[in-house]
Amino acid sequence: MSENKKKNLKVALGGLGAVGLPVAEWLDGDDEPGLELVAVSANDKARAASRLAHLKTPPQVLELGDLADVADVIVECAPPEFFRAVCVPAVEQGKILVTLTVSQLLHEMDLVDRARETGASIIVPTGALVGLDAVRAAAEGNLKSVVMRTHKPPAGFQKALWVREQGIDLMGLTEPRKLYDGTVREAAGRFPANVNVAVALGLAGLGVDETRYQVWADPTITRNTHWITVESDIVKIDMNIAGEPTPDNPATGKIVPLSLIATLRGLIQPLKVGT
Repeated sequence: MSENKKKNLKVALGGLGAVGLPVAEWLDGDDEPGLELVAVSANDKARAASRLAHLKTPPQVLELGDLADVADVIVECAPPEFFRAVCVPAVEQGKILVTLTVSQLLHEMDLVDRARETGASIIVPTGALVGLDAVRAAAEGNLKSVVMRTHKPPAGFQKALWVREQGIDLMGLTEPRKLYDGTVREAAGRFPANVNVAVALGLAGLGVDETRYQVWADPTITRNTHWITVESDIVKIDMNIAGEPTPDNPATGKIVPLSLIATLRGLIQPLKVGT
């Protein structure tokens, strides 16, 4: 049997919340040779070190801007305000950048141009959305319309900056309330931590200015629910997904860390299903 010549990819996590911590625990396991967790970053470094102390091989806890110095793959899973601190060094050093706060990428598209120059790769995981492969395929033809509607329990929007600025009390809702109806680009500005799936859909298909989007706070549901309709000259796609929110961060579905794990697996596996 020939020796496996592939070296381990060193992974750093820029964030240790509802997504970062379960991914760190998975990377620390023995079941995925080829990936090695070497560093994380978090606001409270002492707390981060404590949360990682149970791992077999606890990683370094570094500043966000230092992650790219020690890793091949940098995962951005931090609050939106820390996006550039994680992503700019990764792109400048030509690393693989996996970003979850894709709504913030709309304001930083210069990073895509810069990645072409440095050789960096920017990867957006599927996250809580189904069917991105099919949307991308339809976009290679004549894509006519993409419409998406998101319903989340009110707690999922309670921390949204726009909701706080407007003084909207969502916790007293007794029926669904529409918070937004317009383009994905504008929604990303209002709900930067809540609409990453819609931005990913826009980038995969018609673009964020042509993709129509509604956002609802809905006390009648317990899952983050998305409906998507895509129409082209050759296909019509109707998609629906209802994911359980994470207890620590209701804006994020439990499927998001699993999507990130699947993305990281795809970097090293000899067989990759889907684009």
